[in-house]
Amino acid sequence: MNLEQVRALAAIGETGSFELAARRLHLTPSAVSQRVKALETSTGQVVVRRGSPCTLTEAGAVLVRFARQVELLEAESQELLGVTRAAPAEIPVAVNADSLDTWFAPVLREASGWADTRLSLVIRDEDHTLDVLRHGEVVAAITSSADAVPGCRQVLLGAIRYVAVANPGLARRFSRGGEVDWENLPVLRYDSRDDLQESYLAARGLSSTLPPSTVPSASGLRSAAVAGLGWILVPEVSVTAELADGRLVCLSDETVEIPLYWHAWKAPSHRLARLTDAVVAAAAAALRPVHAGRDGALRVATRPLARSPRGM
Repeated sequence: MNLEQVRALAAIGETGSFELAARRLHLTPSAVSQRVKALETSTGQVVVRRGSPCTLTEAGAVLVRFARQVELLEAESQELLGVTRAAPAEIPVAVNADSLDTWFAPVLREASGWADTRLSLVIRDEDHTLDVLRHGEVVAAITSSADAVPGCRQVLLGAIRYVAVANPGLARRFSRGGEVDWENLPVLRYDSRDDLQESYLAARGLSSTLPPSTVPSASGLRSAAVAGLGWILVPEVSVTAELADGRLVCLSDETVEIPLYWHAWKAPSHRLARLTDAVVAAAAAALRPVHAGRDGALRVATRPLARSPRGM
C-alpha cells in the first residue's frame, strides 16, 4: 500500500473534492487524481465515488483506516528510534456535541499538556459518530451505539440523562389542563440527523405537526429554547442554572437515559492509550453509572432528579 496515494484518498474523503484535497496536500488536482487512479489500479477496486461531494467506497474506507493506523504507529516508532518529529502527531476523534458541551472538557485540559499529540475533533450526533470511525476519518469515537467495529475495542462510559425543557411562556401557551400539547408545541433539533425529539414523541404515540427548527450548536439550542423558539431534550447538567432561575422549565417528569461508548483502534499506541484513560476518567467523574442486568439489558444507576418549578 502506497501511503502517499492513500493520503490523497483520505484528503478527498475529508474535504469532499479533488480540488480541496489538492490544496490541503499542496499538490495539483491532477496529481491527486493520478494517485487515486494508481491506487485503484493496484487494488483492482474503485476507492472513491466521484460526485459532489466525493465519498469513499467501502474499499476506500478500509484503505484509509489502515493507513491512519500506519501513520500513528510511524509516530510511535520514530520516538523509540529517537527521531525528532517536525510536528505533534494528530489524533482525530469523533465526539457528540452534548458530550463536548458537558463532561468532555477535562479531556481537553489534559490533552493541552501533551507536547507530542494534537487532538482534532470531529463533531457528529452520538448516533452517527461510529460512521466516521468505520470510514477511517477518526481513530476513536464517542457513540451511543454498542455495535462492534472491526479492529476496535469498546468501553461502556456511562449515560447522559436528558430532560425535555422549554421557555415557561411557551410551555404555558401550549398546555391545556396541565397537559402539554406535544403535537403542536414547536420543536428544536441539532441537525437533520437528530431524531431524539422525534423518538421521544414516538414513544408516547405522538408526532409533531410542525417541522423542527435546526440549530447546529449545543449552546445555541439552549439559547433558542430560552428565547422560546421551541422545546428540546438536553442533558440535565447543562441547564441547571436555567432551570433554577426559571428561564427554562421541565415539560415532564420523565427523563431519557442514553448510554455512551468509547470505540478506539486496538493499535499498540501509547498516545491512544493515554487518550482512552483520560476519556474513561472524565466519564467516570461525570456520567451516570451503567451496568448490565441478568437479562443483558443495560441498567442506569438511579440518582435523584434535580427538581425545578414547572412554571406552567
